[in-house]
Amino acid sequence: MTSITAPRNVLYCHACGMPPEYCEYGPDFETHCVPWLKSKHPDLFTKLHGDKQVMSKKSDSAAASPLAPTEPWSTRERLAAFYTKYMPEKLDGIDAILDKYAGKEDKLFTALVKKYGPEPEDPYCVAKYGAASDDEDEEEETTEQMSNLEIDKKKRRGAAAKSTSKVDTRIIIQKISRNRKKAVTHVVGMDTVPNLNLKDAAKAFSKRFAGSSSVKDKEIIIQGDHLEEVAEMIVKKFGVKEDAVFLDLDGEFVPFGG
Repeated sequence: MTSITAPRNVLYCHACGMPPEYCEYGPDFETHCVPWLKSKHPDLFTKLHGDKQVMSKKSDSAAASPLAPTEPWSTRERLAAFYTKYMPEKLDGIDAILDKYAGKEDKLFTALVKKYGPEPEDPYCVAKYGAASDDEDEEEETTEQMSNLEIDKKKRRGAAAKSTSKVDTRIIIQKISRNRKKAVTHVVGMDTVPNLNLKDAAKAFSKRFAGSSSVKDKEIIIQGDHLEEVAEMIVKKFGVKEDAVFLDLDGEFVPFGG
């Protein structure tokens, strides 16, 4: 006789609409989700957050939140965040999906992003390296809408400035691991590539690897372990010579082409 699995009741936050386990990744966690969860489900709040004191966004900006993530998302957490945003009804099937795509996770996320939209940003990367603001996006759109005359003027001014201080291109790519399944790829030196905008490069990496990518202090941080793939993309897409790209392998800089 075939057994029938009883439907599972899933609790959703009345403030943000996500399961309480993922509220802290939303923008209104401190101001809306915490008061609701404490009031309506205090036991669940204690189970999820223990005795941690959730700090308001209005508190001193120099104080670090106890709930700030200490490491990047695991593959399971990435998929859970994606499904929470686009397909919450599939959250119960995450384990089966991961088993099916074991070893092919990048292809899975590439397909999901292509079908549903951008992947949610890892709060660890956002907290540590920052994210592009709406004002910055608007500034880029405004630049794209400038007349050809204004753009030519800016290019001429930029060319004149660069001619006085030529910089040799040298790029170093490093993988930083949190444990065997979590890592971020750091790219240093992309600012030495002529006529390249770092934010445009970060967006290209984000699209290529179906994950978050950000710029911090002229350094590009890409979610996931993509050491050699990033080097190959820098050579083929951005036209950098292989002998100018170095891989940081256990502290030793190895030329990508050598």
